[in-house]
Order: sequence, then C-alpha cells, then structure tokens
Amino acid sequence: MTTLQKTFALLFIALALVLIYFLQPILTPFLAGMILAYLGDPLVDKLETVKINRAVGVLIVFLVFGSIIASGLLVVLPMVAREIGALIRDFPAFLTWLQETLSPWLVSTFGIDPFDVNIDRVATQVMENWQKAGGVAGALIGQVTQSGFAFLGFVGIVGLTPVVAFYMMRDWDDIMLRIREMVPRDIEPTFVQLVLECDEVLGAFLRGQLLIMFLLGCIYSVGLYLVGLDLAVLIGMLAGLASIVPYLGFFVGIIAAAMAAIFQFHDISYLGYVAIVFGLGPALEGWVLTPWLVGDKIGLHPVAVIFAVLAGGQLFGLVGILLALPVAAVVMVFIRYLHNSYINSEFYEQPKSDE
Repeated sequence: MTTLQKTFALLFIALALVLIYFLQPILTPFLAGMILAYLGDPLVDKLETVKINRAVGVLIVFLVFGSIIASGLLVVLPMVAREIGALIRDFPAFLTWLQETLSPWLVSTFGIDPFDVNIDRVATQVMENWQKAGGVAGALIGQVTQSGFAFLGFVGIVGLTPVVAFYMMRDWDDIMLRIREMVPRDIEPTFVQLVLECDEVLGAFLRGQLLIMFLLGCIYSVGLYLVGLDLAVLIGMLAGLASIVPYLGFFVGIIAAAMAAIFQFHDISYLGYVAIVFGLGPALEGWVLTPWLVGDKIGLHPVAVIFAVLAGGQLFGLVGILLALPVAAVVMVFIRYLHNSYINSEFYEQPKSDE
C-alpha cells in the first residue's frame, strides 16, 4: 500500500468516526437493519441455491424472524407481567417481614436497624401526597403532548429498521461486490483475506454469542423456576441479556435472585439454591456452550470485552454499545494481522549484531 493509499484510508476512518459521533441519534435503526441483513443473508443465499428468487427469499427469512420474535414475546411478556404483578402485590408483606423478622435479628446481632420504618407513617404520607399525583400526572401528560412529534419521530425511526434490513438483505451481495471492486488491485488479496476473517469472527459473535445469551437466560429461568421463585423468567432473561459482558450476567442475576428469594420466602436457606443455579449457568457456558457455539474464533479477552463495552457507551452512547463488541472483534483481526506481519518482517528477524 502506497503512502497516498494509507493517507486516504486514515482519512476515511477518521471521517467515519466523526459521522458516527454526530449522527448517532439516527443510526440505531440502520445498525439494527444491517445486523438483521448480515444474519439473514446466509439463509437467503441458501434459498437462492434451490432456485428461489432473492426478493422472495428475503420475505421468507423476514417471516421466519418475525415469527420467532413474536412467539418469544407472546410467551415471555405475559409471564413477566404476572411476575411484576406478584412483586407489587407482595411488597407490603415484605416490608412487614423486614421490620418484624430481619430488623430484630440485625439489632440483636450487629446493633443496627436499617429498616426502622414506620409503615403507618409511610401510609399516611402516601395518602397525604396522593392528591399531588394528579398534578404530577397532568404535568406528565402535558410533557408527553408537547413532545408528541418527537415520539412520532422515534416510532418512525424504529419503523425504519425492517425497511433498512429488507433492502440491505436483498442487495447484500451486490453491495459487497461493489465494495470489493473499489479496493485497489494491489491490496485486494490481503483485503479479501481480512474480510473473510472478520466475517468468521462476526458470524461467531452475532450467531454464537447471542444464542449463548438466550440459552443462558433459559437456563437461569428454568433453574429459578424449579427453586420456586416467582420472578424466575424476569431475572433469568435479564441475567442472560447481561451476559454479553463477561461475568456481568452472573453478578446481576445472583444479586437480583438472592434479593427476590429473601423477599419471597423470608428464608436465607434459599440462597443456597440460587447459588447452585448461578453456579451451573457459567459452568455450562464455559464447558459446553462457548466451545460448541463459538469456540476460539472471537479471541477477545474478558477484560477487553468489558473495556470495549464501556468505551463504546462512553463515546457513542447506545450506538457505541451496539457496535463495541463487533468492532473490537474486527480490530482483533487486524491486530493479529499486524502482529504476524511484524513477526515475519526483516526488522524482527534481523540477526543480532556482534560487538
């Protein structure tokens, strides 16, 4: 690659970063559409091999994706709604248990009473301030009315996601071909090799890691359900979703499940059952799910994953969080390429000079 080509490449990367920074409020549906198109393109290609028109294949893949998402929502949302309702219904009983059971034990053992709350006084204060709720609700409705156009704009942006995904999935092969034709001829072989490696890494992450998150959510949910926890599905799925960052799902899930178990059963012995569930999940992830679904293709250290997510969120907000791990995985491909180039270079292999 010549100096001029390197300069243009650096300028292009800098321009892309600047555009992402300034356009991040509207990039979310386009990024989501690109991800859906990337996930669906291999399926569409397989349908093309059996003589199905590409546009028809895209519609079939959309129907499959939509059916899966709709089925999941129809199953999960009612269960989560029931669990939240049970949580709200049992909250007064939990406060009573805190005052009558846990608080005396803390006082006798440690001499502290963090739950010194008079329920009658709290109820009185709630009733006294209840009338203010009408004013607050009115102000909230007014704010929503004033920002109605912003809300409609948000709905419009969200509605762009399937549109972007459809057209990108339909034209994916053409887009990739045009990008390849724009690459300078002298670096095309290296470029294609790196793109194939990036595709392998991104495929492993998007298809493998997202499936691992879903399976971990199911494992946690089933385990907590067998324990008898009312919030099993809600906590389990949140823990699975948080598993995109190493160990975050474990800590979020076990803390939330421990609090919910004490809340529901008023018995600390159930903490042992919760610990078993959240000990089984990471074990299955490390010994079975990750080797089976991902293997060592991503090659990101847990510390690098945590840094990438935090840095992406700090720099670009939600868009940065969505891009953090895929970009980090691609960067690792280039770092490995540069490392191998350096190891094989004359500068590295030059013999030590004799003094």
